[in-house]
Amino acid sequence: MKFVRFRVNNTEHTGVLENEGINEIQGNLFEHWTYTGDTYSIKEVQLLAPIHPNQIIGIGANYVGNSADLPEELPELPVFFFKPVSSVIGTGEEIVIPKGIHEVKFESELAVVIGKTAKNIEEIDALDYVFGYTIGNDVTAPQYFHRDGHWTIGKSFDSFTPLGPVIETELDPAVVRVEAKVNGVEKQNSPTEWMIIPLKKMIAYLSTVMTLQPGDVILTGSPLGAELIQENDTIECVINEIGTLQNRLVTAK
Repeated sequence: MKFVRFRVNNTEHTGVLENEGINEIQGNLFEHWTYTGDTYSIKEVQLLAPIHPNQIIGIGANYVGNSADLPEELPELPVFFFKPVSSVIGTGEEIVIPKGIHEVKFESELAVVIGKTAKNIEEIDALDYVFGYTIGNDVTAPQYFHRDGHWTIGKSFDSFTPLGPVIETELDPAVVRVEAKVNGVEKQNSPTEWMIIPLKKMIAYLSTVMTLQPGDVILTGSPLGAELIQENDTIECVINEIGTLQNRLVTAK
């Protein structure tokens, strides 16, 4: 199923997308929900980020350029980081370049939405704790990276985590490709099998450090090809089975 959040008549709703129609639902997305009976055309609503994340966890430098470059031994301590929930926007909204700089970096990613509480889980069971998948754009201002390697400020500005357009619950994450286009020109296109830290291992490892909760979003890393973009550029992050996350860049007023 494809779950969406949307705004119509200044009111936010949740629904299930089927073709070009949205069937509104109510209740807890992760436990129990029901249809309200109200339907909307996708053309009459504004799509929002499909979830208000509980927290956002990202992993750095998690792709190689081809399968031959995958390491024989995985890193003992993967590089993870947090992004604030205030940085989340939806498809069609504007990415705002902070004052004082003229470019930011895009990173198209498969994003995992956790659906059940997970603590010290086994790798083989990891996907049982996943509710669904969406697309994330880990926008970054590397100009704000600390010289000692701290990334937080450079990844935390408002609008720096576009998510969407839907949460797809019926997806095999092992067989999708993560793509990105800037102004229609392809910049990224890699299968998820080129991840250095595989998805199951990533979720299981994180569960040994922290308790993962329903609504947590994990950004699973970005393929090679990410680059700096600037005002008036349009970035499209694409996973065909999920859709297209599109945002235009503007400078801060």
